[in-house]
Amino acid sequence: MRIFELAVGAAVVAAAWLSVVASLVMPRGLRSSYTRLVHGVVRWPFQFLADRLGTYDAKDRVLAWAAPLAILVTLISWLGLFLIGFGLLLAGASGLGFNAAFREAGSSLFTLGFASSARDRLTFLDFCASASGPVAIGLQVGYLPALYTAYSRREAEVTLLQSRAGVPAWGPEILYRHVQVTGLLENLPDLYRGWERWAAEISESHTNYPVLIHFRSPQPNRNWLVALLAVMDAAALELALNPRNQNSGAMRIGLRGGFNCLRDIAHMERIPYDPDPDPDSDIQLTFAEFSQGIDMLRYGTYPMERTPEEAWPHFRGWRVNYESIAYALAYRIDAVPAPWSGPRRTPGQVLRVRTPRDRQPTKGIPASARATTDTKPAQNGTPSD
Repeated sequence: MRIFELAVGAAVVAAAWLSVVASLVMPRGLRSSYTRLVHGVVRWPFQFLADRLGTYDAKDRVLAWAAPLAILVTLISWLGLFLIGFGLLLAGASGLGFNAAFREAGSSLFTLGFASSARDRLTFLDFCASASGPVAIGLQVGYLPALYTAYSRREAEVTLLQSRAGVPAWGPEILYRHVQVTGLLENLPDLYRGWERWAAEISESHTNYPVLIHFRSPQPNRNWLVALLAVMDAAALELALNPRNQNSGAMRIGLRGGFNCLRDIAHMERIPYDPDPDPDSDIQLTFAEFSQGIDMLRYGTYPMERTPEEAWPHFRGWRVNYESIAYALAYRIDAVPAPWSGPRRTPGQVLRVRTPRDRQPTKGIPASARATTDTKPAQNGTPSD
């Protein structure tokens, strides 16, 4: 029995250290099965409740608690594993009863020292336990600032995109808004270059800290994945509609940076995907949905070299590289149901992007000189907040 206790205790301590090192130390995008299990167990009741709520805002308020609590439970559970492991080791090495062994393990693990024994054979285990506690806690203390720094940098860019893409973000909305202001359309290549770098940072941070994938934005109608999808769709639309655009290089590189980021995250989340899809493959987005976006761009006088029918195969050829991953991730994290972002657990909820009207002053201006503005074509779905 004592040999069994020693073997199980050593296995538990080793497993706990492997999980801690893989999650907090190794910069290789490793994710232990233990942390994956803990995060899934913690998230399940929140997702269960959210699936039964009628509005997206209510779902978002519930799901916002899941990822932070998963971190807290993981950190506490590591200490619990060390307590169990060292308690079994002390019981097996000395023949102490479980109560005395776990009391001594806790005293040593948290460096309290009130229950340390004078037995020579236990001194080494007490020292190991007393070293494990502070080291694990120190790593956890350093982990949280790094995590929230990456989160803050991610959300800063998502917030900046709001004025360019609306809320929730949508690819055609980006082009529509840029064509409304003289000279702004020429700045789109800079947007794609910036989001190429942003995608690289997301790929690095969200594979090293996978819990960030489930961290939600401060505002319910913003989401990092939907924002990235919108920028990629805008680039794909430009390439499909205007093949002779002199800035096509920035669009292509931005697109490739985006779907490479999604593929890295898909690998971490174990989402299957085709690394070399056929450009003639079907996509879930329909031509009717695509035409709605084109109609809005036509209304906004966006220049187009190709007709919608001519552009559709080229747009589909680009989107096949990233659509399946984006839709699977959006469903998994229950992202804001923006247009062109795939199905959700609650069907039928698509939030319409609202564009601010160009309202002009009228007092003191002759009626003949007043500017008139119309609203853009309506989209399917319910209006966003």
